[in-house]
Amino acid sequence: MDLLFLGVGKRAEKEIIEKIRSGYSLPSLSAVAVKLVEIASDESCSVAQMTELIERDPGLTARLITIANSAFFRSSGAISSIEQSILRVGSDHLRVMALSLSMRDTFPMGRVGPVDFEKFWRASLYQALIAKSLARKLRTCNPDEAFTAGLVLEIGFLIFFDLFIKGKEVEIEDIKFHPLESLLAWETENYGIDHRKIGSAALAYWKFPPLIVECQLFYNYNIEQKETKIPPLALVCEMAREFAALICEETTEWVPLFRKVKDLYGIDQDMFTDIIVTTFEEVQQVGDSLKVDMDRDKDLRAFVEKANLSLSGLSEKILELQKTGSKESLPSFEYMSDIRNQLIAVRDLAKKLSRTL
Repeated sequence: MDLLFLGVGKRAEKEIIEKIRSGYSLPSLSAVAVKLVEIASDESCSVAQMTELIERDPGLTARLITIANSAFFRSSGAISSIEQSILRVGSDHLRVMALSLSMRDTFPMGRVGPVDFEKFWRASLYQALIAKSLARKLRTCNPDEAFTAGLVLEIGFLIFFDLFIKGKEVEIEDIKFHPLESLLAWETENYGIDHRKIGSAALAYWKFPPLIVECQLFYNYNIEQKETKIPPLALVCEMAREFAALICEETTEWVPLFRKVKDLYGIDQDMFTDIIVTTFEEVQQVGDSLKVDMDRDKDLRAFVEKANLSLSGLSEKILELQKTGSKESLPSFEYMSDIRNQLIAVRDLAKKLSRTL
């Protein structure tokens, strides 16, 4: 159904959200996956019922067992049955895996019009793994919930794409997810609703936990909002989204984020580095399990290269200040010390990544 006739404004938002709540589903979604999302949210559903359903899809069966045995779950002992896999993975992971695999089949890798779906899926997976690692380090929320929330953070865009962009001419040549607020503003201006609102309605309809649904509402957290009370899981997802941009975006500002990591999020350099290292250790195997094409070595090389470019830029900035500044125009000791600390942080990150991985 073409919804463009709805125009923009509150009417469009209300009708689209009502459509989702009434059972809208993306085209080509696996019937088994849709049913699995439904029954896994039912507390009365038994493992036997889920097993019987999964057995109808050999591909889903194989991937479930693969991910249950992956390093992601950090469990000892190999398992080979669907029942054991369900118990190890859990119902929330089972739902998000089924949903992701089915949507991954609907939206293949590569560029479709203005959307690069390879980047979309890569960023989603990095967000999920970083969110899980952050939750484990900070101990503010459940790591498995953080993985799920991170993976589905931009899932509303897939519905947005299907409703508004697929097969139609749009004024934008390349849709970028960073900075996120710019994309959301463009969506609202042109279509009367943004993909985060669509995602919130869709996840609520699919009966995802409210803690995961409300993560859709928080983004662009800044130092002025430091005293604002944000749910721990939502904050972890927002941090993960920004960290993932360092890996997935061609260019992004490293120095402001490094400062934000310390001043706003309270994460020291060693913890940040450990989170990035853990993410690169897990991403390939989890990507294979979720059928997301990943090239960890390529991403790692690009990440270290960006770290080194940032390092060079900071070094040049210090030299330029020392060469051209008079005593009166030289920046304060605090400013120079801040740049030096950033320089050390980026250098140590690049060195540890190169050495560890």
